[in-house]
Amino acid sequence: MLIALVSCKEDGDDETIQPPRTQRNFQMGFTTWPYGPSISDVDSTYLLIHLNGDCYTEHLDNKIPWKAFINNSSLPAEFINDVAGRKSRKPANKTLILSVSLLNGARDNLLEDYDGSIPTYQKLSDSIIENAYYNYLDYLLNELQPTYLIAALEVNELLEKNSIKWEEYKLLIAGVKSKITSKYPNLPISESITLHNWYAPSSTALTAEQQEVASYISTQDFASISFYPFIAGLSDKAQFEGAFDFLNREVAIPIAFSETGHLAEDLIIDSLNVNIPSNPGLQNEYMEVLLANAQDEDYEFITWWTYRDYDKLWVTFPPSIKDIGQIWRDTGIEDENGKKRPAYFSWNTQFIKPLK
Repeated sequence: MLIALVSCKEDGDDETIQPPRTQRNFQMGFTTWPYGPSISDVDSTYLLIHLNGDCYTEHLDNKIPWKAFINNSSLPAEFINDVAGRKSRKPANKTLILSVSLLNGARDNLLEDYDGSIPTYQKLSDSIIENAYYNYLDYLLNELQPTYLIAALEVNELLEKNSIKWEEYKLLIAGVKSKITSKYPNLPISESITLHNWYAPSSTALTAEQQEVASYISTQDFASISFYPFIAGLSDKAQFEGAFDFLNREVAIPIAFSETGHLAEDLIIDSLNVNIPSNPGLQNEYMEVLLANAQDEDYEFITWWTYRDYDKLWVTFPPSIKDIGQIWRDTGIEDENGKKRPAYFSWNTQFIKPLK
């Protein structure tokens, strides 16, 4: 980790041994998604991402204790312990982005409770849902004290699947965010958008749905982008740059990448009819395009999804989610054995530059 540790030098250190460096315009970090299932794997993940980033993202996209917050009853021990573990590993000198999902994995309904159920509602905007979700976020904000909040994830996918629920969702989240802003007036808030679903390479003019997404992004404190190019079939530098050109053209507010990554190995999942070729060189091409745009366009931050391939964690997944869980498995800047890929060196070449 010598390259990463160079970035820890203070202003008073001897700079004569340092190569010429320019300033960096954006923060860099990773999510805390661990590469293995053990406590030591989790602790090691936190160490690695804190050595190689000045920000990090706590990404909660699993369950919401709806019943407890609706009924004002005891919170599940699993939830309490999860949040406490994240809180205990929070360093004093890193920017924390809290990224929280309201929607399920399919992004077409509410995220499940710990027993697998979802609350009964007439509309997503029902006050019982709004109050429970606000109380959930308030609990997380109070415990974790983040610098940024992403209050819902990949919300444009709900628009694609159900336009009626989308309108209800907008009312719901507006009410939640109003309450959060009242209590936390200095907290920047956003909701993430999947660029791989929003961007259409073959389209010369925005569709009505794309225009709706662009309009909605403009209402945020910052644009929070989730982008996995391979999901959209993008696989080379020119295609990556096309997506960024679209993003930079359509978004006028500060941009942040709340989660992103690209394959370093072929992705083959027979049950899902997926066969996407890739290699470390193509991953690095995407990394270089990402970093260049972040610098040139003054992004707020970028969060690479996973620091190391999570093969050790993946083998523990139950059969029902093993195939879907494989999709992002090989996107680390280190492979499953900790071997550094070219993208690691591109990352750290940028990371050692002083942050403006």
